[in-house]
Amino acid sequence: MTTLIACSHGTGDPAGQRAIRTLIESVQGLLPDVTVVAAVVDVEQPQLEEVLASQAPLDDMIVVPLLLSIGYHTAVDISQAVARHTGARQSEPLGTHPLIAEVLVDRLASAVPGGWLPGDHVVLAAAGSSNPGAMADVEEVAIRLRAHIPVPVTVGYASASVPRIGDAVAAARASGATRVIAASHLLAPGFFAGVIGGAGADIVSLPLAPDARIAQVIVDRYLAVSATA
Repeated sequence: MTTLIACSHGTGDPAGQRAIRTLIESVQGLLPDVTVVAAVVDVEQPQLEEVLASQAPLDDMIVVPLLLSIGYHTAVDISQAVARHTGARQSEPLGTHPLIAEVLVDRLASAVPGGWLPGDHVVLAAAGSSNPGAMADVEEVAIRLRAHIPVPVTVGYASASVPRIGDAVAAARASGATRVIAASHLLAPGFFAGVIGGAGADIVSLPLAPDARIAQVIVDRYLAVSATA
């Protein structure tokens, strides 16, 4: 039986830890016959390399990055760790799955319960990465978001990429927006959620996890790799 290793970034925020733990428990519920194991690439334990080493005797592991773009952790940290184990494979990150945009839409609807107003503007607020592929992933989500909501959508990043979220919020106001809503393109509370919260938006939506649809995205990523065996 193939083991699913659900590898998140890791956070020191207890709320973020709970969100990821709940998400992984939901994945296990969707795959009752699969062993689902948690791992991280930073901040917390157990680290991915330790988990891969402990599971290596099973010789059949699929690592699903609980990350929203291809970035450094996915393309380097996770890929290098997986490459050291002949029985391990890696899925795509989560962010370009269509269900991600659906969850974003619902988080925004909860953030603006009175509905959209003239002059509203959404900044899709992502963690950011110097990897061009990560920016392409976020832009793909922005395109999907624009198809679902009746207000302008631009992109801002908490780190590594430009424009920074604060600059994107300021640009939205300069373009005539009267209310700027930051759509948190994050899985869980943590450091970057604090950056987004302090970037000057009038409203900030909640992160994406936990949510049953995000658990389904993880399952879909796992099954896509499993089917290629």
